[in-house]
Amino acid sequence: MRQGFDNEKYIELQAGQIKKRIEQFGGKLYLEFGGKLFDDYHASRVLPGFEPSAKFRMLKSISQDVEVIIAINANDIEKNKARGDLGITYDEDVLRLADIFRSNGLPVAAVVLTQYAAQPAADVFRRRLEMLGITCKLHYPIEGYPHDIDLIVSEEGYGKNEFVETTRPLVVVTAPGPGSGKLATCLSQVYHEHSRGVSVGYAKFETFPVWNLPLNHPVNIAYEAATVDLDDSNIIDSFHLDAYGETTVNYNRDVEAFPVVKSLMEKILGESPYQSPTDMGVNMVGFAIEDDEACREAARMEIVRRYFSAAVNVKRTGTGQEQVDKLKVIMKKAGVTKDYSPARSAALLKEETTGAPVGAMVLPDGTVVTGKTSERLGAASSLLMNALKSVTGVDMELEVIADEAIEPISRLKTAQLGSRNPRLHPDETLIALSISSATSEVAARVLAGLPKLRGCDAFFSVIISSTDEALLKKLGINVCCEPKYERHTFYHR
Repeated sequence: MRQGFDNEKYIELQAGQIKKRIEQFGGKLYLEFGGKLFDDYHASRVLPGFEPSAKFRMLKSISQDVEVIIAINANDIEKNKARGDLGITYDEDVLRLADIFRSNGLPVAAVVLTQYAAQPAADVFRRRLEMLGITCKLHYPIEGYPHDIDLIVSEEGYGKNEFVETTRPLVVVTAPGPGSGKLATCLSQVYHEHSRGVSVGYAKFETFPVWNLPLNHPVNIAYEAATVDLDDSNIIDSFHLDAYGETTVNYNRDVEAFPVVKSLMEKILGESPYQSPTDMGVNMVGFAIEDDEACREAARMEIVRRYFSAAVNVKRTGTGQEQVDKLKVIMKKAGVTKDYSPARSAALLKEETTGAPVGAMVLPDGTVVTGKTSERLGAASSLLMNALKSVTGVDMELEVIADEAIEPISRLKTAQLGSRNPRLHPDETLIALSISSATSEVAARVLAGLPKLRGCDAFFSVIISSTDEALLKKLGINVCCEPKYERHTFYHR
């Protein structure tokens, strides 16, 4: 796929900028890490060339200087709040994050339970952490937060919070999701460090919006599309403009909260080191864009994907129409329509002519292939096979998977597993293809083409199953569906 981002340059620039910020504060920095530290597929889609693990690789490049604090809101534990992308609760994700950090040589100093008020579920989790040998600290609600500065920055405010002992120059504060209390954890730690005579500072690492791209750059608009459920928006950082006469972009919540954050830092440190939210950030992503038009094109496509994702969610759940309406406005601002991808028109046209559900995919060379539901394969499987044949130069009419590989799987599904659908899903199709590749050089060649589909866009004329969608996404294929079901039934699996 056309690349627009220099990943290695980004890692070098970002690590260097963080080191400079550590030196600025005399050798120690608490870095609030916003967004996804791992698996940032949004960034990889809108900045083609950005590796989903780039931010984590950057931290590993300076691992000897890094330790981690994971913050989780005790109220989120009580509510059993879950991550939408992973389907696991926030408390389980804390353990997942701790494992990832530990296995990569980044020690976890502690897990901080923020807003702790003896919630029963939080107490259960705290005991679980202790049994696992993970240090757990408690941070309490502060009356009048965040506006009663004198109370917050006192022994009755931050002073009541339990202090996390840290020994390395860079302390990364991360969390399972938004609203976990990362900022409060950072400032509480800065308060305690300062009261102990330690020179220390605070900064924020947030990839989007990209501060040195224009407000209406498609990459920044795509971030608005990604966070449409939060009802927030990108705006000009008025504080930066007033202080330096320079136009930069920031998130409205960060701009609105800056006066409070600045006042808290002034109270703790005597003066604020920052004059604007942009000042607080350490984001070098904009300097690693090497092909602006490629990133613009990728971001426009991401905006359209977000629209179809929201429209399908409305069809599945009956909720979220307001998000669809907002995304229509965002698409108009970005200058795109539902037909931005040629895969949509190809899929809908073939469905109209065949009467069967159809998938279409834009391949790396720009050609579009299609696949429809057949007796043996569903639309997703058919499309996957046709795309693989195309990128590996195999005749589209050639039957690559042996009947001997398909028939036992179909029989198992219907005779033993109670399925009424004998057609193979994509995961089952790949298993059958793998079996065939043991005796067929052509099947082996087709199977080896899977990496060539990473980053391609697929569009389906109907809503495909969540199982099919998950498998295609695991292969790195971007999926959109027309917001309609194949069958007119009340219940859909």
